[in-house]
Amino acid sequence: MPKGYIPLADARAAQADALAHAITSLARDIHALQSRHLFEGSGPIFLGIGASFAASAAAVWTLRSRGIHSWRLNAGEHPLPFPSTPHPLVGVSQSGKSAETLAALETVDPRLRLSVVNAQNSPIEAISHAHLSLGHIPDSYASTIGYTATIAALGMMAEAWDGGEIDTTWSQISDVVRRTETAVQSRIDTLIAPLRHAHYVDCVGTAASTGSAEVGALLLREIARIPSTGMSTRQYLHGAMESAGRGVHIIFGEEREIQLAQKLARTGHDVILASPLDIDEENHLVHVSIPFLSPAQRPIVEALVMQSIAVDTAVARGLDPDAFVFENNDTKVA
Repeated sequence: MPKGYIPLADARAAQADALAHAITSLARDIHALQSRHLFEGSGPIFLGIGASFAASAAAVWTLRSRGIHSWRLNAGEHPLPFPSTPHPLVGVSQSGKSAETLAALETVDPRLRLSVVNAQNSPIEAISHAHLSLGHIPDSYASTIGYTATIAALGMMAEAWDGGEIDTTWSQISDVVRRTETAVQSRIDTLIAPLRHAHYVDCVGTAASTGSAEVGALLLREIARIPSTGMSTRQYLHGAMESAGRGVHIIFGEEREIQLAQKLARTGHDVILASPLDIDEENHLVHVSIPFLSPAQRPIVEALVMQSIAVDTAVARGLDPDAFVFENNDTKVA
C-alpha cells in the first residue's frame, strides 16, 4: 500500500462518520462561497480523471435538471490550452495532484478556476480562485470515503449553484450509509457467488448513475482484478449488451434497468440489480434494495454496494484488496 493511505477495511469502517463530518463542513463552506457570488452565472465544467471523473456524473445531471448547462470532461482527453469559455472549471482531484487536471486548469483565466480537493496544501488548491475541501479525510488507495465525500461535495455544489438551495436531507446520509452497509453485508455471499469465477463484469447505470457504473468497474479492476466496463443504460442498449457471455452484470436504476436485468437473467446471464423499486428475484437475478434518494445522493449508496462487492470478491478470489500490481510515476505531480 502506498505511503499516505490507510487500509480499505479502516476507510470503510470510518466512512459513515467521516461523511457526516464532511457534509456539515461542506454545507458551511458552500454557503460562504455563495455569499461571495462564486456559484453564479454559467454552469460549471467538471474536470477530472478516474474516480474523480465518475464522481462528477450525478452533479452534471442535477445541474442540467435545473436548466443549467454543465458538463464533465476527462482532463486527460482534452487538448491544451483549454478553449476560451465563460464557464468556470471545477478541478476534481482527491489528492489535488492529478497531472492532467492541473495542466488544464493552468491554461484558463485564474478567475474561472475552482476545485474540490481532499488533501491539504495541494497544487490544484494553490492555483484555484476558490475551492471546497473535503477535510483531508484519511482514505484507502482504491478510494472509498474520498470518493463518496466527493459525490457529496459536487452534489451540494450543483444544488446551490446560481441561487439554489442545498437539500436538507444531506444531514441524514450518514445514517442511510450505515443501514445500507448492514443490508448489503447481510447478503454478500449471495451477491458475490457468480463473481468468484466471472471472466468479466459489465456495470450499467441509469443516466444519473453512470458514474456509479464507471466507478464500479474501476473498483472491480483495481481490487478484484476482473476486466470490467462501466457505461450508461442507453449506451449499453445500443449494442454493447450483445456480447453478454461468461460474465456478471451489475445494474443500477429503476424501470428500464429492471427490464434490462430481467432480459439478461432470462437468457441465462447472472445479474445483480441495485434499485429502490421492488422486484421479485429469479434465477440468475439478485436484487439489492437501496433507498429512494435524489439523483445527487443515490450514487453514494451505489458506491457502497460496489465497495462491498469488490472487496469481498477480491478476498474470495484469494487477492489482497489493498495490493496493486502497477505503479505509474506520471499521473501525479510532486
